[in-house]
Amino acid sequence: MQYSHSVARLVEELAKLPGIGPKTAQRLAFHLIAAPPEVAQGLSRAIVEAREKLVFCEVCANIADESPCGICRDQSRTREVVCVVEQPRDILAIEKAHGYRGLYHVLNGSLSPMQGVGPGDLNIDSLVRRVRKGQIREIIVATNATVEGEATALYLARLLRSPELRVTRLAFGLPVGSDLEYADGRTLARAIEGRREV
Repeated sequence: MQYSHSVARLVEELAKLPGIGPKTAQRLAFHLIAAPPEVAQGLSRAIVEAREKLVFCEVCANIADESPCGICRDQSRTREVVCVVEQPRDILAIEKAHGYRGLYHVLNGSLSPMQGVGPGDLNIDSLVRRVRKGQIREIIVATNATVEGEATALYLARLLRSPELRVTRLAFGLPVGSDLEYADGRTLARAIEGRREV
C-alpha cells in the first residue's frame, strides 16, 4: 500500500523504536493521525521535554530530573551496597520488587566484543572510583542473564575483587536470555535475596 510521504515518514520513525515492528508502527501512525490533535501534540511535547530536561546522575548515571538523583540523595538507603545494572530501566524493575534498599550504578550497556563494546565504552571507571572511596562493602552485579551480561559480571568480579569488597551476582531465578525489565517483582526480590559470590 502506498502512503502519503508524511504517513510513510511517521511509520518509518515509529518503526525505529525498540519492539515496534512495521505493522505496529503503521497502527500507531494511523491512531495518531485519527486522534484529536491534542494527543499527538501532547506526545511530541512529552518527548521534547524529556530530551531537554532529563539528565544523567553524576553519581550513579541513572536518568533523573536533577543530579544527584533521588535515590542517591535518599539518606535512608544503605551506602555500603551498590547494585550494578546495565540500563536505567533495570533500576525501575528492581525498585518495583521493594526488596532492595541500597544504591545503584548504571553501566549503560554490557561487554560485547562482537559489537565492538569494550570496558572503555561502559560506565566502569566511575564505579571503580566509587569503590576506591572505601565506603562500599558489597557490589551486587545485576546484569542481564545473557552471554554479554555474564561476560560483564565476570569482568567486574575480577576487576573489583578485594578482601574489603564482596562482589555478588543475582541468583538465577531469572530466566536465562531475558532482560530485568520483563521480570516480575517476586522473581526479582528472590533473585536479590539469593545472590551469590561471583
